[in-house]
Amino acid sequence: MANRAPAAVRAAALAAISHGTGSLEGQQLVQALVEHTRGRAAGHAAIAETRLGHVDVQQPDVAATVDAVEPDRPVVLVPLLLSAGYHVAVDMRQAADQAPHHTVVGEALGPDHRLAMILRERLRQAGAVPGEDVIVLGAAGSSTPRAVTDVQDTAQLLASLLDVDVTDSYLAFARPTVREAVDEARRRHPKRRVVIASYLLAPGYFQKLMHQQGADLVTQPLLCTRYGVPDVPPELPEIVLDRFHDGLARL
Repeated sequence: MANRAPAAVRAAALAAISHGTGSLEGQQLVQALVEHTRGRAAGHAAIAETRLGHVDVQQPDVAATVDAVEPDRPVVLVPLLLSAGYHVAVDMRQAADQAPHHTVVGEALGPDHRLAMILRERLRQAGAVPGEDVIVLGAAGSSTPRAVTDVQDTAQLLASLLDVDVTDSYLAFARPTVREAVDEARRRHPKRRVVIASYLLAPGYFQKLMHQQGADLVTQPLLCTRYGVPDVPPELPEIVLDRFHDGLARL
């Protein structure tokens, strides 16, 4: 169980847990992230295996993912989520508590300065010009205060990296909404373009919504398809492995 640590920690399973999406492209890109992570994990003696599971929409779910791990092998659940919202704080922790394995839940991927670096690159690829364009960070949103704080911290990291103001905004639950932030940017800077830096992991329903919020430009999410192939920034598997090792230390 999650509240009992094994007497001696052996090599553990890395269970990467995504939200899940109905988008085929999104599914393929998340799978590509896991494959890149698996490749990097090959040289890590502490990682016995790497699996992919989901909290919603797709299968296997968290319980089935953990059940598929070899008996008596510890498991670290690494959320492929950008903020520590309900799925991390409740869904994954409940699954860990009920698991037959020694299981812990790692931290969400963000905030992390490396995510801000990916956001900066996506802005460059979209043709945004920080300092001339107004930058709005667009997140999915959460009813969990910790998750909102995580997005605010990411906006500050990106602002420091770009040396411009960056407004955090949300498609659901939290304020300002992305539409409100875009409208306010237009009111304050009527002659400047408004650019949404999409703070989403992969394409899907929310990315489509980002394009409906009235901005002049919307960047690709952190994972995207470029020139017909998955674009998996190397920083993402690095963060996944860091979250695994942090969780392993708590087993």
